[in-house]
Amino acid sequence: MREILQIKTRKRTEFLDITRDVQDLLSEEGIKEGVMVLYSRHTTTGLTINENEEGLVADMEQILWKLVPSADYRHDRIDNNADSHLRSLILGQHLVIPFSNNILDLGSWQRIFFVELDGPRTRDIIVRVIRD
Repeated sequence: MREILQIKTRKRTEFLDITRDVQDLLSEEGIKEGVMVLYSRHTTTGLTINENEEGLVADMEQILWKLVPSADYRHDRIDNNADSHLRSLILGQHLVIPFSNNILDLGSWQRIFFVELDGPRTRDIIVRVIRD
């Protein structure tokens, strides 16, 4: 199975919980066991797993800005978004998640986040399921 999950973001930096969308894609396929690979095709985005608690989400956004502040980066002469590219280095653009009985093997508080770092934009995530 290969699907493209399209995401529309509203802000420059935004953590979007896509867990339900990803689980729904898996449920539609009816595959019992395997792994799901999520891959963002964009160099100014990220994918991560964490808890979806409002304060924590705000903290995650804030720490990305503290770790990579806006500055006079050389790439800014071309696109003025070097800070977004650098923040994506911290997050990465892919996740691999096992599943059993057609359900993602996430912990109780774990959620899948798509992270926009240079929005608002329309983004694509490739979702591929590999059967056991």
